[in-house]
Amino acid sequence: MPMYKVRPVHGGPGVVRAEQLPTCMYRLHNLHRGPGAAAPPPQEEVEPSLLALESRQEEILKRLYELKAAVDGLSKMIQTPDADFDVTNIIQADENVPLTANTADLDSMLGKDYGALKDIVINVNPSLPPLSLLVLHDLLCERYKILSAVHTHSSVKCVPENLLKCFGEQAKKQSRHEYQLGFTLIWKDVPKPQMKFSIQTMCPIEGEGNIARFLFSLFGQKHNAVTSTLIDSWIDTAIFQLKEGSNKEKAAVLRSMNTTLGKTPWLVGNELTVADIVAWCALQQTSSSNAVPSNVQKWMKSCENLAPFNSALKLLK
Repeated sequence: MPMYKVRPVHGGPGVVRAEQLPTCMYRLHNLHRGPGAAAPPPQEEVEPSLLALESRQEEILKRLYELKAAVDGLSKMIQTPDADFDVTNIIQADENVPLTANTADLDSMLGKDYGALKDIVINVNPSLPPLSLLVLHDLLCERYKILSAVHTHSSVKCVPENLLKCFGEQAKKQSRHEYQLGFTLIWKDVPKPQMKFSIQTMCPIEGEGNIARFLFSLFGQKHNAVTSTLIDSWIDTAIFQLKEGSNKEKAAVLRSMNTTLGKTPWLVGNELTVADIVAWCALQQTSSSNAVPSNVQKWMKSCENLAPFNSALKLLK
């Protein structure tokens, strides 16, 4: 029994006929034309500001797509092992300035203070003597007239004799104002080395690597971004992996150093940098210095041929 009936829509007078199958099932009369038909709705006028905003949005989207394509291309180039991008070429093209070529403007770096000696004060723990800072002190003495001093803080009961005389004796006593820079080392019970050159206006710079970076900047050497990044990377590697890491990490660092030193005489390019100083000192303070690859041994001898490194070796005896 049928549920309901539907009259046929095709067939008979006045009904809609099915035509143009299958694109059109059947036709209907045009409701917008004819004598009783409603007029088409008027088109709304678009404000010029909306058109300008739409055009600006399309332009921004176009630029974003172009930037995305450029970034994707760079990421593929860097991630590809055989990409045509050799960092060593950039390092070699960098202007390698020897340490004895330039002198930094101490007034611009440390601030100009009339009538007062710029004095760098470093607090260090005698149980962990920072060899890199002592090497840098000797190198700075070759460049500037430095008034050096060593003191012992009350928090430390006993300091070995060689540490108390780590700067040696002043060759010639002069009045304080005739020196260019003061370098004061205080043996103190601190967890890590701390440095200040303006006691009243600055927070301390902490960590042997950070202090070494600052002291080396006083030589006035200039490097491009790639070289500076590699120097910072080697310093962090020497401090956190070679000096404080596990045996596995130390072995990996030595392999990496051996590969690098097979291409260049120093860790970063053809000139001595602070990366070499920190890495050499880290090797001397660990057992890793007893068994190192051939290229690293050759590099260590090159370091030890410089007088400041020999002075630091005396502290280990």
